[in-house]
Amino acid sequence: MENKFLIIDFDSTFVQVEALDELAAIALAEHPDSESIVERIRQITNQGMEGKISLSDSLAKRISLLKANKKHIELLIEALKQKITPSFKRNKEFFEKFADNIYIVSSGFKEYITPIVTAFGIKEEHIYANTFKFDESGSINGLDENNLLSKDQGKVIVVSTLGLAGKTVWAVGDGITDYEIKLYGAANKFYAFTENVTRPAVTAHADVVIQSFDEFLYMHDFPRAISYPRNRIKILLLENVHPNGIKMLQQEGYAVEVVKGSLSEDELCEKIKDVAILGLRSKTNVTKKVLDAAERLLSIGCFCIGTNQVDLDYATKKGVCVFNAPYSNTRSVVEQVIGSIIMLMRKVVAKNAMLQQGKWDKSADNCYEIRGKKLGIVGYGNIGSQLSVLAESLGMQVLYYDLTEKLQLGNAKKCETIEELLEQSDIVTLHVDGRKSNANIIGKYEFSKMKNNVIFINLSRGHVVDIDAMVEALNSKKIMGAAVDVFPYEPKNNQEEFISPLRGFDNLILTPHIGGSTEEAQLNIGEFVARRMINYVNGGDSTQSVNMPNIQLPELRRAHRLIHLHHNTSGVLAKINSVLAQHKANILGQYLKTNEQVGYVISDIDVEYDKEVIAELKKIDGTIKSRVLY
Repeated sequence: MENKFLIIDFDSTFVQVEALDELAAIALAEHPDSESIVERIRQITNQGMEGKISLSDSLAKRISLLKANKKHIELLIEALKQKITPSFKRNKEFFEKFADNIYIVSSGFKEYITPIVTAFGIKEEHIYANTFKFDESGSINGLDENNLLSKDQGKVIVVSTLGLAGKTVWAVGDGITDYEIKLYGAANKFYAFTENVTRPAVTAHADVVIQSFDEFLYMHDFPRAISYPRNRIKILLLENVHPNGIKMLQQEGYAVEVVKGSLSEDELCEKIKDVAILGLRSKTNVTKKVLDAAERLLSIGCFCIGTNQVDLDYATKKGVCVFNAPYSNTRSVVEQVIGSIIMLMRKVVAKNAMLQQGKWDKSADNCYEIRGKKLGIVGYGNIGSQLSVLAESLGMQVLYYDLTEKLQLGNAKKCETIEELLEQSDIVTLHVDGRKSNANIIGKYEFSKMKNNVIFINLSRGHVVDIDAMVEALNSKKIMGAAVDVFPYEPKNNQEEFISPLRGFDNLILTPHIGGSTEEAQLNIGEFVARRMINYVNGGDSTQSVNMPNIQLPELRRAHRLIHLHHNTSGVLAKINSVLAQHKANILGQYLKTNEQVGYVISDIDVEYDKEVIAELKKIDGTIKSRVLY
């Protein structure tokens, strides 16, 4: 940074808040009119930042309302330590390295600014700010009116006296007074900082608008904590992902776009061109055509259990890491199955329909307890096995069938064939995955093998049941009652009509794919999948990916992390290490894992390295993707 100097604001820039506003909230916490006074101070702050009132007026009015003393300042300092702007916090090494070239120029107050910024290596003599006046009891009773920063255009005057004339000076801040440094010639460029607050009256005058300090460092190719500004990483979230998941991704600084419904193949191809992370649920299909259109896609998050809506093989070939939430909604689905069984065994659906028509049918005919009944579970995975435990606790006898060997829980009995299960079960419930080979696993033959007056439940996938065969079984009274939550075709949004031959039966519970749609489940899914994608994009951690080798990585400290994804062929690791050796990159740690299709190598190397390494790694035969994380 020779002959380059950086002027940084403090309030809402170096820290996420306006410190005087926070001091007011602390000092007036016990005041009966606390809320109204603090809100008035915030309004005055914003008026000053936007240039609607003068700086001197803004300071004087706020100080008169403040009612604070030294003990409150101590509490404020502790609070501000927790409010340091994330992109400043993660780039602490930059401030330490270039301390000679960095100044803090603020209309705030040294009493709380100095303890915060000096912890980042910024020199105390490079801090320019106002100072409070105190009375004998330590209460604030004013400010030093001789300080230039208490006056209008004070920042301009201060920066002009720093002896930086002829040098390159950049001003970074969120207020109109920061822009004035450039306006009156004391700085070459003004960067409007919007990570914490966006003021249109300020951004309209900016040379550059930056959403994080990472963006500034990236523009000038300065050393930084992350290789690529997160605000440039675009995320597209479809189908009502839970707000907590959205919030987590936004808090990481990504550019997040939310679409409520699903998208068609062509619509998604158009939207996904510059998207790095795609989030969806069960209705949007990610096909080969979509993946070919996705030029920057790193990861797909399926905010649900299944992943059959994604072409996993092709996603793997394209180096796109796919995550799902295999456990997050298990309890919700299980509870709906139990509830449906009880409702159907007691004929609640039919009796409700009659009562709605004014017909009173108080009868116990064909109404049964579930205790002692045999429950046949087809698919003994996460949901099937938990259902087994709950059903047995209610007094049911559990049978299960699964293609793979699964250890039974409790007293559940394994059936060797599906026919064995169907012939014995009073209730049959499906909990299989969405693979193509599971299409129509329950058809006319399977219904014929079931007991007469069977209860049939499908909360797994729509295509696993032959719907025409099911309608025939309903019409023939083979099925006493059924519950279906999933369908071969499902409406794309709540406005599209649901059309199905299953409509119109009074012994059939139809629900719109809501087996996992509880607040608890959607919260768990939203946070789980969001966290997985964040860890992968930020740190390379592929734990619990459904298609990539799973590597759980330690936290990266004072090193660079190189990610290399390649087709699983021999000799690639040797070539990677050869490139690193040629460029004298010291390896601090290295991790390799493969599956049938791809190999995944993570190399942590010393802080100092030749940037040509990245270009050379991309040239290795078989490379799918290669990127660097700082």
